[in-house]
Amino acid sequence: MDPSSLSRHSDFEWWIDPAGKMRVPAIIYAGEDLIRGMDEKVREQLTNVATLPGIQRAAYAMPDAHWGYGFPIGGVAAFDPNEGGIISAGGVGFDISCGVRTMRTTLTMEELQRSKTELAEALFHGVPAGIGSTGAIHLDEHGMDEMLRGGAQWAVERGYGRPEDLDCIEEKGRAPGSKPECVSREAKKRQAHEMGTLGSGNHYLEVQRVAQIFDAAAADAFGLKQDAIVVTIHCGSRGLGHQVGTDYLKSMVVEGYRPIPDRELACAPIHSELGEHYLGAMRAATNCALANRQIITHLVRGAFGRVTPQVSLTLLYDVSHNTCKIERHAVNGETRELFVHRKGATRSFGPGNPDLPPGLREVGQPVLIGGTMGTESYVLVGTQESERLSFSSACHGAGRAMSRTQATKLWQGRKLVEELQERGILIRTRSYRGVAEEAPGAYKDVNAVAEAAEHAKLARRVVRLVPLICVKG
Repeated sequence: MDPSSLSRHSDFEWWIDPAGKMRVPAIIYAGEDLIRGMDEKVREQLTNVATLPGIQRAAYAMPDAHWGYGFPIGGVAAFDPNEGGIISAGGVGFDISCGVRTMRTTLTMEELQRSKTELAEALFHGVPAGIGSTGAIHLDEHGMDEMLRGGAQWAVERGYGRPEDLDCIEEKGRAPGSKPECVSREAKKRQAHEMGTLGSGNHYLEVQRVAQIFDAAAADAFGLKQDAIVVTIHCGSRGLGHQVGTDYLKSMVVEGYRPIPDRELACAPIHSELGEHYLGAMRAATNCALANRQIITHLVRGAFGRVTPQVSLTLLYDVSHNTCKIERHAVNGETRELFVHRKGATRSFGPGNPDLPPGLREVGQPVLIGGTMGTESYVLVGTQESERLSFSSACHGAGRAMSRTQATKLWQGRKLVEELQERGILIRTRSYRGVAEEAPGAYKDVNAVAEAAEHAKLARRVVRLVPLICVKG
């Protein structure tokens, strides 16, 4: 993207001023190098989002933004239902409530080095991963509906994890307003045997080391110390979420709001039968993702217990980054209830937010930014400024720099695994092609993305993590 085509408000804030049918400006938060690396489609898609009815303040793009379906990935927009606001399946994404969960461990680097290979094998065999992977849980129709209503709370009630885990998950692990009856039979069928599985694509399970501390006070509040070992899970709602997105996108194309600038932005008024049905199904898929990550947490603890029984794992936080949530935000000096779409974006509540658990309320929400295999990941903390700047939103990862097809032409999966092992990173995978698709070089520089988020005041860096073990689908 050519920076000269944008209105530069600061080194990390760029505007597309309202023109044509745009109701609000479009704002991109990124450094100039990241702007130059963004595909032009981001500009086009963000401009289209700014034309949708009921949109408030602006259409936003995070530093990791890239082309997506409908909204750009890294896109944020909030809609007021009292001003004709809409809900868009393309503004939530197809892997509904895909998210990141990070756990602290009491494992030391010395202990890890002694058991690294054994632990990698235990995690690889203990957590099903890959295309079409299935788990040990099999849900009938009644069990499926209970899971879709209960989320992580349902999982904990059945012994998958601990009650205290729920305090460190958005909405305490359960999205209210779920309507399993609005989820298609096909979606439920796809999920019946997939609970507790990672899936494929950019999903992963990583053992990581705290390599650098930027904010000692926040790191201490999060229980993170230099060289501490953490475990991060990145996955979502698997087949069910994808099917919900597919089903409702088709319905929105046929029955939804008109006119729209792009078919991919098919949407429905929030206060419509279709809009309410989609919201109920989306929240059910959100609960599916939360339950899935909770079950995987239980499986990870089991794998650690078989190799290093003296080690305990406690949840730092769990964030979703493909969602639409009802939140209260200030617009023109008036606090309103808005429907905030975050597609490939993370909520970043600042200090004092009442929705944060007591232990985190004084410092702010952990913002988890994932890398890919050989690259760093970050833990950031939400800021008070992000409320005004982006409806309390920040980036969610590095963001792709090229397509998966392009990546497979440049890298070979087996060779990448060998190269990463030479760097001390153990990769366990069921698909070398999948490794090539997710090659570190296929993504933007996550360090630049995290730095841009901090300079834009969306979130503040707390620690940098480096991978030691990575399980891929």
